[in-house]
Amino acid sequence: MFSRRLFKQTIAATVFAGLSVLSTTSAWAAPKNNFKVCWTIYAGWMPWDYAKSSGIMDKWAKKYSIKVDVVQLNDYVESINQYTAGSFDGCTMTNMDALTIPAAGGVDSTALIIGDFSNGNDGIVMKGENKKLSDLKGQQINLVEMSVSHYLLARALESVKLTEKDVRVVNTSDADLVAAFKTKGVNTVVTWNPLLAEVAATPKASKLFNSSQIPGEIIDLMVVNTKTLADNPNFGKALVGAWFEVMGIMSSDTAQGRDARSKMAAASGTDLQGFDAQLAATKMFYTPKEAYNFAISKELPATMTKVSQFSFKHGLLGEGAKSADAVGIQFSGTQTGTPKNVKLRFDPAYMKMAADGQIK
Repeated sequence: MFSRRLFKQTIAATVFAGLSVLSTTSAWAAPKNNFKVCWTIYAGWMPWDYAKSSGIMDKWAKKYSIKVDVVQLNDYVESINQYTAGSFDGCTMTNMDALTIPAAGGVDSTALIIGDFSNGNDGIVMKGENKKLSDLKGQQINLVEMSVSHYLLARALESVKLTEKDVRVVNTSDADLVAAFKTKGVNTVVTWNPLLAEVAATPKASKLFNSSQIPGEIIDLMVVNTKTLADNPNFGKALVGAWFEVMGIMSSDTAQGRDARSKMAAASGTDLQGFDAQLAATKMFYTPKEAYNFAISKELPATMTKVSQFSFKHGLLGEGAKSADAVGIQFSGTQTGTPKNVKLRFDPAYMKMAADGQIK
């Protein structure tokens, strides 16, 4: 199951994160040679599995005289919690989760690699033919509450001058969404692929909205600890070098490219056709220049402002947060939120180095 979307945050997790960053600061203070990053299954993150299994990650780590262990975890939220607690130096996560878990928990984090954004992988489906977004008013909507699906719903409602007060959200596990949609009591769901494709295939169902209508807002990242990166630039170079080598392979229309995608497909529980379909609804940044250009765009700060507002409204920035600006976010040449509490950074430096051929 592609569970990258769930990002529920608890007070205990936030407190634990705050304590852990204090207890592990000394471990991050000096250069080191061994690093660990974690990832979970999702189309945009399967390249990390291939980077490990193909030996590409080891090759790049050796180039910089370090070791990087790429570890798959089964639970998405747990992977971010472990990163936040200092068990990993980097972790795959969405832009919203980077803000609401490690950054809100006090762990200064850097989006080292912007890998992709959802471009149709998330959507809203309603039973009945020729339905439209305005038909949602007064309806029950099943989704994973406090998730990117919830954010997508809020953005969709906003586009037709509705709010969450105009609907009734019912929290439903991703594991139960497809089955729920088959019952008479559930008419509308918000979900992600491959679940989205399954519910959308229901006879006479209407797709009301998808993430391609809010391009660039649901972003998938490799996030690393800012202090660790500052102390160990070779760590960043090795990760970026390995990632974009894999990008070059998997995006090529060659036997090697098809073989790479087939292996990623198998590792994620689908076949090449299914995996390619998911990639088609994912705007992958296959070159470092594409990723760099997105990182320095004016749209990124605007997107994160929307994400901060949604997160604050739903209590995801922590109990002490007094506004959507509680957590400062640094971008290329600008900043949003509280300047004295910058905990999330979209630093394009390493992607720029790769684009300029300085990582090769």
